[in-house]
Amino acid sequence: MIPSCSIVIRAYNEERHIGRLLEGVAGQTIKDVQIILVDSGSTDRTLEIASRYPVQVIGIRPQEFSFGRSLNLGIAETRSEVVVLASAHVYPVYPDWLEHLISGFSDVKTALVYGRQSGAPTTHFSEHRIFHHWFPDQSILHQTHPFCNNANAAIRRSLWEHQPYNELLPGLEDLAWARRMFEQGFHIMYSAEAEVVHVHHETWRGVYNRYRREGMAFKTIYPQEHFGFGDFLRLLTVNVLDDWKAAAREKSLGKVWWNVVNFRYNQFLGTWHGYQQSGPLTWQLKQTFYYPRPPQTQTGKRPVQPIVYQETSSEAKQPK
Repeated sequence: MIPSCSIVIRAYNEERHIGRLLEGVAGQTIKDVQIILVDSGSTDRTLEIASRYPVQVIGIRPQEFSFGRSLNLGIAETRSEVVVLASAHVYPVYPDWLEHLISGFSDVKTALVYGRQSGAPTTHFSEHRIFHHWFPDQSILHQTHPFCNNANAAIRRSLWEHQPYNELLPGLEDLAWARRMFEQGFHIMYSAEAEVVHVHHETWRGVYNRYRREGMAFKTIYPQEHFGFGDFLRLLTVNVLDDWKAAAREKSLGKVWWNVVNFRYNQFLGTWHGYQQSGPLTWQLKQTFYYPRPPQTQTGKRPVQPIVYQETSSEAKQPK
């Protein structure tokens, strides 16, 4: 039996989030779904938690990972014409999330539908603003540009069969695919009703690396575009000031002003450095972008007991 849709989830060490996403899928009004989890070497309880749900797991070696590669592996195992793509650290807000995400495919010219994303309580103030900008309250039936985001999207599988995702890009594989569909006359739709919460727990270095890899990818997708030091300074200044004004209106400027500076600085510094970088997506870059080392904690203790020395008295004989 062909399911109403297949869901492909990319995951790496997502034990804090994967259960909530799968619980949200189980609570959808559409029940006949196929779920595929593409795991890229998780070392935590991600797979243990996923095993509690009807999930097919596909493994990919960290050395082979790219966003495009993991999606292609997962989609190759799907059985439905409509394939939903989701990050492991999102979760649906409403039980009709899938209904709204796949309903647009009744139009045979629809290649891709992407849904609304909102932030979590841990989301940086500036990223809340980014979500609000790119994921508005009103749906768009026929979008006039190829922007989309695979953290919450659905594609037509038959189109993917002819043009799979680019496996060499360090990011923005969704934009590259949507651009090709758009140029061939297919429709890109946005559904404000298909909403998910997108949870990010990023260090400032993580923000920098995310935008660095996206800068590298954007330069490849749009080679005619440029991003120099002047763009870095201009965008940093404009966005920090805009965010401060928004925070002042919300009476939260005193709490978030420095957070805004840090986020925007790492966002645009990463973008600028990504534009300056060229060459293939090496294993060293993959480790930096996709497998950051966890913070090291120094306990100062070893499993071996230290030597216990006896206190020496002042009358102890001195060596001759």
